[in-house]
Amino acid sequence: MRQATTILEIRTSGRGFTDITRSIADWLGSQGFAEGLLTLLCRHTSASLLIQENAAPAVRDDLTAWFERLAPEGPHYAHDDEGPDDMPAHLRATLTGVNLQIPIAQGRMLLGTWQGIYLAEHRRIPHDRQIAVHAIGE
Repeated sequence: MRQATTILEIRTSGRGFTDITRSIADWLGSQGFAEGLLTLLCRHTSASLLIQENAAPAVRDDLTAWFERLAPEGPHYAHDDEGPDDMPAHLRATLTGVNLQIPIAQGRMLLGTWQGIYLAEHRRIPHDRQIAVHAIGE
């Protein structure tokens, strides 16, 4: 059994979803794993990771609208150190989570046909985000 780790640097364009599936697949392919487990960790508290529909952009639009309803910006939060989108970003990251585990078989992630891996940026402005990537297997 062996392991490999890297940090992927991802620049977001502000609030929304960045498809990082290809970046992760490219790294995994370069590591030569046939079978194993891939773990991803978003190293931030106002961004998150999720596996979601990768064919219909309306899914991401609906998710954005849902987040707006569930964790709206406003003066009702005690934590607003970095502006009115600060605490809602933390809440949205809590809802979706910061880590994922994906099985590896035949050198590929076992994602479903319509699944993609997304970095969800919950802040309004662009950010440089880091994703820790770890693979274990053979």
